[in-house]
Amino acid sequence: MSIETNKDAGQRPPARTKPRMVRTAVVVGTALEHYDFFLYGTAAALVFNSQYFAGQNPLVSSMAAFATFAVGFAARPLGAVVFGHLGDTIGRRRTLIITLLLIGISTGAIGLIPNYLTIGVWAPIMLVSLRFVQGISFGGEWAGAVILASEHAPKGKEGRYASLPQLGSPIGNIISSGAFLALGLLPAQTFSAWGWRIPFLAAFPLLAVALWVRALVEESPAFKQVAAHDEIAKAPALKVLRTAPGAMMTAAALAFISIGGFFLVTTFAISYGTGTVGLSSSTMLTATLSAAALQIVTVIVTGRLADRIAPIKIALFGCIVAGILAVPAVFALASGIPALAILAIVVIIQPIAVTYSVTGVILPMLFSADIRYSGVALGYNIAGFVGGFVPLVATALLLASGSQAWPIALLLFVIALISIGGALGARRRIQKLQAS
Repeated sequence: MSIETNKDAGQRPPARTKPRMVRTAVVVGTALEHYDFFLYGTAAALVFNSQYFAGQNPLVSSMAAFATFAVGFAARPLGAVVFGHLGDTIGRRRTLIITLLLIGISTGAIGLIPNYLTIGVWAPIMLVSLRFVQGISFGGEWAGAVILASEHAPKGKEGRYASLPQLGSPIGNIISSGAFLALGLLPAQTFSAWGWRIPFLAAFPLLAVALWVRALVEESPAFKQVAAHDEIAKAPALKVLRTAPGAMMTAAALAFISIGGFFLVTTFAISYGTGTVGLSSSTMLTATLSAAALQIVTVIVTGRLADRIAPIKIALFGCIVAGILAVPAVFALASGIPALAILAIVVIIQPIAVTYSVTGVILPMLFSADIRYSGVALGYNIAGFVGGFVPLVATALLLASGSQAWPIALLLFVIALISIGGALGARRRIQKLQAS
């Protein structure tokens, strides 16, 4: 299997960068990006409602906090256009250094924002602004990482290489959730006053390490080939919209469960478990930590399987299992029994992780090398735009239903169906490209 399914594919020239360095660079970079992004999600569920959106109704305050969470996803399509253009014109490597800088600085700065009681309305304005910057940078990060990894991959190992950026999600989740779990040991007043800021400020030193590692990786062979043949697209995003709009929407549908489904069973689940069901924050953070730890194994195993089994089949399997488990998982969480809630989160995240693992393999196969960065970024971040509103939609459904669990289960089931459609569409697209 190879991502070079299009007519512009040629003999991949040998990459000078050592494979270990490529693997390290994509994992470290995406781990920092996901740490920064998940950190905001955890804080939105536990802290921001009281720090920046104080109100009498906790659910309304949570909705306001999740609205700012969604802003980051709303900004991602813009980031996809900007960084997709740069990735297809100046190169994958240089673009990924820019995205890393932006998200690291914006995340660290969140830890410096005074709360609403100190500076009033400027507090949420500053928070939303920095979240917007986070979203723009993240809009170009994931696509670039999976493309850089897959284009550097030795032939026949694209699956394990392109799945590596997906390790950034559980690693970032573990670090961010672990930080809040550890800080939860502080007295409540101390945590509220300044303790929650520590994980955000830690983004600054982590950024320095990630930049150093990523700077050591060379440009991808596929981009070098496009540049050498003077085939760089002048407006790659427009070319995607003109020549491959179906592929872009197929990519979005396939990626939807990896974003919308994932944040439903993590970010929203933390808020739902602590605010509605009555579980402790330590129970919910333990659940997400345990799920993320197992997710690392799931991603590694699935990535290796993708070099032996068609990635589309793996993606379909993950979506179908997630759809089947939607109802029992949500109702287990709603039971209020800590052990059952933890088990539900750990189990439901794994089939989502299976699909997520091979999304990075499949999406680059849908686009030619000259528009690959833009195509993957746009498709993935359209899913991100819609998926970012899933916790907000779920909270609204909770309000409308009188805190019933069944609308949440139905929402997860629908998300799984959408991604099944995306996987089937991707299979048709790839078969057509391979036949041409």
